[in-house]
Order: sequence, then C-alpha cells, then structure tokens
Amino acid sequence: MLIDSHCHLEYEGLVEDQGSVLTRARDAGVQGFLNISTKQSEWDQVVATAAREEDVWASVGIHPHNADAHADLARETLLEATKHPKVVGIGETGLDYYYDKSDRRVQQDLFRMHIDVARETGLPLIIHTRDAEEDTAAILEDEMGKGAYPALIHCFTASAEFGERVLALGLSISLSGIVTFKNAKDLQEVAKVIPADRMLVETDSPFLAPVPHRGKTCEPAYVANTAQFVADLRDTSMEALAEQTTRNFHALFAKTKAPA
Repeated sequence: MLIDSHCHLEYEGLVEDQGSVLTRARDAGVQGFLNISTKQSEWDQVVATAAREEDVWASVGIHPHNADAHADLARETLLEATKHPKVVGIGETGLDYYYDKSDRRVQQDLFRMHIDVARETGLPLIIHTRDAEEDTAAILEDEMGKGAYPALIHCFTASAEFGERVLALGLSISLSGIVTFKNAKDLQEVAKVIPADRMLVETDSPFLAPVPHRGKTCEPAYVANTAQFVADLRDTSMEALAEQTTRNFHALFAKTKAPA
C-alpha cells in the first residue's frame, strides 16, 4: 500500500471529479494522500477535503510563486491554521529562482517564517526548491543551527551535492514522476542511494505524470508507476518499497498516526 505524499486535489484536472480520482487511486493501492496548499485562499478547501476523506490529510503554506501576495502573512495566522487535526504539514514553501514570480528576499523571509512555525509545532516542512540550491541549503543550515525541525524536499530534482547537504541535516527526500523520465539520468543515480528510511514518493498531481502516462493529467493513482520504477532502480520489490515509504511517511508526518 502506497502513500501519495504530495498532490493538489483542489487543482483543475482533479477537483472536477475528485471522488473518482480518489477511487482510482485507492484501487491502485494508494492508502493515503497529502493534499498540499500553495496559498492562503486554498487552506479552507484542502482542509475541508481532508476532513471529509478519512485517508486524506492537508498542509498549509505559501508557495514561493505566491510569496509577494503573502508578504504580510502573520506568523500567528499560519500557526493557528496548523491546529486543525487533519493539518499534518507546513508548505509547500521554499525558493524558486527559475520563474522568479516573487521577489527573492520576500521568498527567503517567508521561507524562514515557515521554518520557525515548523520548529514550534513539530510539523514537517514541505520544501519546493528550483534553481535555488545554494540559498535553500544555506537557509536550511542556518535555521537548523537555531533549533531542529523536521523537513522534506518534495519533488527532488536537485544535484547529488544538494541531496547530501539536506540529508546531513536530517531531511527526507520525495521522488516524483520526473525520476521516470528518460532525460533524468542524474536524478535516477541519486534515487539509487537515498537512505531507505528517508525516501518518500509522490505525484505532485495534476503535474508531472510519470512514464507511461507522461503528457496526461497526473493523478494520485500514478504514484504506483513511480514507486515501481524506483523499486526497479534500487533492485528491490515494489512491496518492500511501498512498505518502507509508507512507514517513512507516517514517521515524518507523525500527526497522521493520531485519531482524526
């Protein structure tokens, strides 16, 4: 049984037929879903879906693309939102210098605020980073020096060196359908050596559908394709990888083990 550790169930392509999307995933062996928010206006919706569906959990946070629009978000507002019993993570947050849709300093300040809330609550941080490896790693290292916090690099596509730096901080790494792409050879090499107890799998649906679904709208059922590909890369069975990554998910997102 698998967990899709990162999906956007409220996004176009999934939300229109969310019930069928979840049913197809459950039929494919997916037993849990982490429904991710990227801006404050989504928080109520992702939490409502999690409250309605026993096997769905929610995160609250601000994607770096949306940082400018949330530059004045109060720490207390984010902290209050984490108190819902089905909110199990903080994010996604982080840095994106590829699109630069928000001022980099605003991205950095908001990222640090999310880290501070993760440290206080003990809820894991869900980190997006693109073309910002050095600043992301530097902030994570600086903040870890102020006090430990749990965190995950979602949809990992970064360098092996970045992977080593975040693993040294105790972070986990989640692999998306990108690892199945033919041009992802470097990522595939990283996927082979991620410590077994620090690896998760995800879809980031409705984006990044894995082979053989590439080009289609991605949905949580496809996490099975990514898991099978990674199991083959690591010369292990699908069953063993599913069991390990599910155990890792519940260990990291410890609130998922509590009664809803």
